[in-house]
Amino acid sequence: MKSSPFICQWYSSSLLSPVRAAVGEAIILHYTDDVLVCAPNDDLLPHALDLTIDSLVAAGFELQEEKIQRMPPWKYLGLEIGKRTIVPQKLVVKNNIKTLADVQQLCGSLNWVRPWLGLATEDLDPLFNLLKGGEELSSPRTLTQEARAALEKVLDCMATRQANRCKSDLPFKFIILGKLPHLHGMIFQWERVEKSKKDKDCRDPLLITEWAFRSHHRSKRTTRPQELVAELIRKARTQIRELAGYDFECIHIPIEINSGQIKKAMLEHLIHENEALQFALDSYKGQISIHRPAHKLFKEQIQFKLPLKSVQSRRPLKALTIFTDASGTSHKSVITWTNPQTQQWEKDIVEVEGSPQVAELAAVVRAFEKLPEPFNLVRDLAYVEGVVSRAERAVLSEVSNSALFYLLSKLVNLIFH
Repeated sequence: MKSSPFICQWYSSSLLSPVRAAVGEAIILHYTDDVLVCAPNDDLLPHALDLTIDSLVAAGFELQEEKIQRMPPWKYLGLEIGKRTIVPQKLVVKNNIKTLADVQQLCGSLNWVRPWLGLATEDLDPLFNLLKGGEELSSPRTLTQEARAALEKVLDCMATRQANRCKSDLPFKFIILGKLPHLHGMIFQWERVEKSKKDKDCRDPLLITEWAFRSHHRSKRTTRPQELVAELIRKARTQIRELAGYDFECIHIPIEINSGQIKKAMLEHLIHENEALQFALDSYKGQISIHRPAHKLFKEQIQFKLPLKSVQSRRPLKALTIFTDASGTSHKSVITWTNPQTQQWEKDIVEVEGSPQVAELAAVVRAFEKLPEPFNLVRDLAYVEGVVSRAERAVLSEVSNSALFYLLSKLVNLIFH
């Protein structure tokens, strides 16, 4: 059809709408002139296909018989659909990288296949890092040794991994996997399979639908684990609504339990204390589980556990109080406190190059280095207040200011340990 894609899509839809109404449970998907006909059983499928063909032919379309795919695998919009599995059609991976435009094209192709192949962000980091630098599309680029290794892993995944076709009678579930800072998630279905002692080759109950990944770039310098989990949940809930039109039956969140059993009140407290999780789980009516289905993939993948308790207290402690401050003019970074034995004020002053924010952050770091026991910390600058409150177990983004990045890294390490 020689017209705009929009007109083609609209006209095809107008022809297929009566067919969709007539075949009931069958699903007819189309993108311009590519049409996919699905049905729950072999009796309805030929009928739906015949009605679709008749409708298109009656409207003047010419269909070549050899292009009508009646047997698996079916190819549709870059995917190869088998009886039980879905894989991307063979993707040509360009390894002769010369310019930024080549890298953008490669990363774009890999981002498209990631949901079906489970290519984690950490696996693709060496390739994504090639996007940094000059903004000109013609700016030169070459594959590093790490990037070549990443490409080899991509090719291996393309040859060995696949997603599963979903089953309409099974609910969808979501689970958080991976380790900091590269958390990811899996949308899946769980099929109850009765396995006898004689049946050693029982069908795998895990049906992988899609994978969910966070963006390579983080907008914040410090991101708390709760925010990473919330971002994945929010993204996965959007994915499942687009795929199935409804929400998850269960979301599996790995939670750290030191002893005993988790209580409902503890989980509610975790969500209550985290605004990001509140937004991510808004209007969610399904279950939240800290347990995972028994499967070797989950045992291999799950390494991160979300902590229930924080080392920071929202209430003042019966402990020493430390005050920090800094001067932009003199570059002085100041810690002061009252000695509990002498009741005299003591101080620690160091000159720190940089902004007042950097100078006071340096003072906070020195306070944590000097005092291993719990203490109250009173900061002067709102920036430092925000950094300290978010530093516990935080994931850091790259910062161009090396002195600032050093202080942030040290603070995160001191608070965590």
